[in-house]
Amino acid sequence: MTTVYKHAFFCLIALLLLVDLAGAAQRTSPDDGPLQARIDAANAGEVLVLAPGVYPGGVTIDKPLTLRGEPGAVIDAGGQGDVVRVEAEDVRIEGLVLRNSGFNLTDMNAGVHGARGAHRLHVEGNILEDVAFGVWAWHLEDVNIIDNRIASDPSVRSQDRGDAIRLFNVRHGLVAYNTVRDARDGVYIDTSEHVEFRGNHFSALRYAIHYMYSHHGRIVDNTTTDTRSGYALMMSNHLEVTGNRSVGDRNYGFLLNFVNHSKVADNLVDRVTGWSGATGAEHGVTLGSEGKAIFIYNSQSNDIRNNIFANSEIGIHLTAGSEGNRIHGNNFIGNRTQVMYVATRKQDWSYEGQGNYWSDYLGWDLQGDGVGDHAYEPNDSVDRLLWMYPMARVLMNSPAVQLLRWVQREFPILRPSGVKDSAPLMRPTRSLEELG
Repeated sequence: MTTVYKHAFFCLIALLLLVDLAGAAQRTSPDDGPLQARIDAANAGEVLVLAPGVYPGGVTIDKPLTLRGEPGAVIDAGGQGDVVRVEAEDVRIEGLVLRNSGFNLTDMNAGVHGARGAHRLHVEGNILEDVAFGVWAWHLEDVNIIDNRIASDPSVRSQDRGDAIRLFNVRHGLVAYNTVRDARDGVYIDTSEHVEFRGNHFSALRYAIHYMYSHHGRIVDNTTTDTRSGYALMMSNHLEVTGNRSVGDRNYGFLLNFVNHSKVADNLVDRVTGWSGATGAEHGVTLGSEGKAIFIYNSQSNDIRNNIFANSEIGIHLTAGSEGNRIHGNNFIGNRTQVMYVATRKQDWSYEGQGNYWSDYLGWDLQGDGVGDHAYEPNDSVDRLLWMYPMARVLMNSPAVQLLRWVQREFPILRPSGVKDSAPLMRPTRSLEELG
């Protein structure tokens, strides 16, 4: 071997040794001194393994590092500041109990606070409890928040808690398989794009997913139960919302408010009830709070198909310039009011010969093609009158109202313009067993 090759060979060996040392795992315990000192002493890229025990929180990670906990490893911030603050790229936080942050929402106290520039932050397999915000990430790229259990302090008023996961100006990320409860919102995402939410379970919250000014996102296979409202999607475009469940929520399962060019498909909403109690306005859940499976407000050019909207006060409410939406192949089952549509512009909720299934449709199918022979028209002028003047409900069974409805049935020309499904389906497109 020549001198040049020998020199190159030994340089390669030295480089490999340095890489190995940088990525080596170092184990520490509470008896080894302050955790911050061990973090400061660690090499970039090192794996720092925490043995069981309680470590003082308020630590800052300012270099690429993996902080991994063995079962029983706890970082406790003692009610002050962040439990862990991340100020570097390529940091992983895994398998820890992170608890007892401060509760200053202005300072964004969190279990894990990903500061500006902490790109490729990875938070997986942790338990975050008694924290203001669970994970706060802002001005970051490629964030992964996976398989964590996050809960705030239920003794704190809902509006005084932070969000379990708060994302601001995030580009590309995955939030998957987390279990979230007792926070303000399960997720609040703002001014972000290309973030996916998959397989999360949300309960006992204001909104499960609160989406604002964020585009090209995916919301897939999530479940919400017992939230004050399920999926609040606002001021966002090009979303894919598929395979989600909202069961036993209040106010609405899905809200589309200024949402355009999006797909809402294969979702299930069951048993949405209106807000009962004087605290509804206090929590800010007032827009469309009558127990709506889906509420579409000033949203256009969306494809809404193959969903189940069932057993709710109102199946679908569409208003305020919501036009150009394709609403087809859906199943409206057992809702007290199937459709609430106050505007006067005509809309036909069928597409390419396929309408929706309506459990209260009384038509027939003489041709045997699975499509009703007569259009489904759910609303008349009496419905519109009652929506505009709710106190008029006392006249529901009066002879005058019955006469007005009879006249509209016998003389369709007098029926006001509104929603019509010209190809109502005789059978559901999805099995009702999915409600189980």
